[in-house]
Amino acid sequence: MNPLNENEIACCIRKSIEAYLKDLDGEKPCPIYEMVIRSVEKPLFELAMEYAEGNQTKAAELLGINRNTLRNRLAKHQIK
Repeated sequence: MNPLNENEIACCIRKSIEAYLKDLDGEKPCPIYEMVIRSVEKPLFELAMEYAEGNQTKAAELLGINRNTLRNRLAKHQIK
């Protein structure tokens, strides 16, 4: 277990952001929050839909969101 007791996903994100900040070398960063959400959200929804075999109700339940929110996010990311 890592020292901050983070789960594996959080640990990967932490390492990626630390590497990103280190690589900036004094340059101004882009908005990190938006960058992380964009990087995580699309594959999350793609995998949820795949796991639910295209069933939006099941995918929404898996994600813990309502179906309308899922539909909006699928449209945003152009996921069929």
